[in-house]
Amino acid sequence: MEQAASFDALGLDPVLLRAVKSAGFTIPTPIQSAAIPAVLAGRDVIGTAQTGSGKTLAFVLPILHRLLGVPPGRTRALVLAPTRELANQIETTLAEFARSTRVRGVAVYGGVGMRPQEDALRRGVDVVVATPGRLLDHMERRNVDFRELQVLILDEADRMLDMGFLPDVRRIVSTLPRHRQTLLFSATMPPQIVDLSRNLMHDPVRLSVSPPDRPPASIRHEVFPVPQHLKTALLLRLLGREDMMSVLIFVRTKRRVDRVCRQLEQAGFRAGRIHGDRSQAQREQALGAFRNGRERFLVATDVAARGIDVAGISHVINYDVPMVPLDYIHRVGRTARADAPGEAITLMAPEEGHDFHSIEKVLGEPIPIVSLQDFDYHAPAPPRERGGDRDRPMGRGGGRRGPPSRRQPFRGGGRRESSDRGEGRRSSRPYYGRR
Repeated sequence: MEQAASFDALGLDPVLLRAVKSAGFTIPTPIQSAAIPAVLAGRDVIGTAQTGSGKTLAFVLPILHRLLGVPPGRTRALVLAPTRELANQIETTLAEFARSTRVRGVAVYGGVGMRPQEDALRRGVDVVVATPGRLLDHMERRNVDFRELQVLILDEADRMLDMGFLPDVRRIVSTLPRHRQTLLFSATMPPQIVDLSRNLMHDPVRLSVSPPDRPPASIRHEVFPVPQHLKTALLLRLLGREDMMSVLIFVRTKRRVDRVCRQLEQAGFRAGRIHGDRSQAQREQALGAFRNGRERFLVATDVAARGIDVAGISHVINYDVPMVPLDYIHRVGRTARADAPGEAITLMAPEEGHDFHSIEKVLGEPIPIVSLQDFDYHAPAPPRERGGDRDRPMGRGGGRRGPPSRRQPFRGGGRRESSDRGEGRRSSRPYYGRR
């Protein structure tokens, strides 16, 4: 797949080329070189590329190009995203590159008041960027009109079409015009998700650049085998290293995020936190402090694995091994953005050996095992750490396993947090567009 030498060769409108130049971009990434001409040609697209490869701009620019030639104020494009942070990030990118045009968009997600979103939708916007749950709320209130919709985009499409979001996505799609362009973008695209997409698309072109289902090559991977009750102690030792400049720490549950944050703060490490029970203002405040360097550490559930685009994250630490291998790829892809170096560290308890081996199978190679020479891996759990969530093994199913094994078969996925899926009450009343 040949990469364009410059954005000038992609057929974009001059006003967008000026915006690209003003943003400091000169050479398109491989996914941009492949996707932009296909989208401009009106093709349905399934685009797969690694995290940090510029997928957002790969669909934002051609959509803006298309909307330059139509009267403004009617919703022509809908972007669905799995998290509030990603929806907000897409809308911010859209606004930046549409600054010199009449194209306007709005981000629609939960955790904030309905009224400002409702007012913007009723005034009329060209592009709606939304999480499914909040969008359905607005659809039930007849705040949106999709009768003239031309383009549907599913960002992080593998997440949007899994069983967590799929019912809501199907409800939304059933109300859209059948004759439309549909675009799917993600860093990972399992075969079953591609099969599901066949009902949404017409003769799609499949674009796969920078090996699919793989993290960036510039990431260094390491795993520390450690008993569950010693994970926080080991984490504190690692965070004391001088190279830990900007660290994103993934924890499996919301309750454990709060606990790990308290333990870090008690040890003198200030850390922000993001999970589904935090208000949108709290999530934005934590992300803003992490992005501008006021806080070096951010602890989050997988809600942050998609949509956090922070430059310069030096390390991603998996405090808990993800149960689904592709979640590992999305997590560690928060570092090494745009081919910068980065490090991914995983803390693996004995009961997580099963899940960890399945990650290695997806990567196609073993992850180096490392340890700290002066760390006591045999220390007993202190009394205050016994019982409840504090001492619960985090392997799939919550049951205790035997000794760690790197040869156990992979048995499939597990439940993941999805804070933006079911916001608000749901009505069985069908949606037919605003009248």
